[in-house]
Amino acid sequence: QLQASGGGLVQAGGSLTLSCAPSGTIFSINSMAWYRQAPGKQRELVAAISRYGNTNYGDSVKGRFTISRDNAKNTVYLQMNSLKPEDTAVYYCNVEALNRSNYWGQGTLVTVSS
Repeated sequence: QLQASGGGLVQAGGSLTLSCAPSGTIFSINSMAWYRQAPGKQRELVAAISRYGNTNYGDSVKGRFTISRDNAKNTVYLQMNSLKPEDTAVYYCNVEALNRSNYWGQGTLVTVSS
């Protein structure tokens, strides 16, 4: 029910912006987040944002990535700057509703070349 977009190939030092929105209706969204999974590694939290706008980031992306949301559109964004080859991964968006229902996007591939 979540559609992620914005992935692609970028050179190290470049930028990309990911976006994710529900394809259907999700009521009472609470938190929104981005996770990523690199080949051979576990899925990890990249960034999360609460319904009040409070954010938290994984240590490896602090100062480079910014998560934001548009509550009117139920859309979450991830602005990624100063990309590094180690940021290469499939990025997944995640939404949790107030009733604890949890939704995942299909993933969008980000590849950073050195």
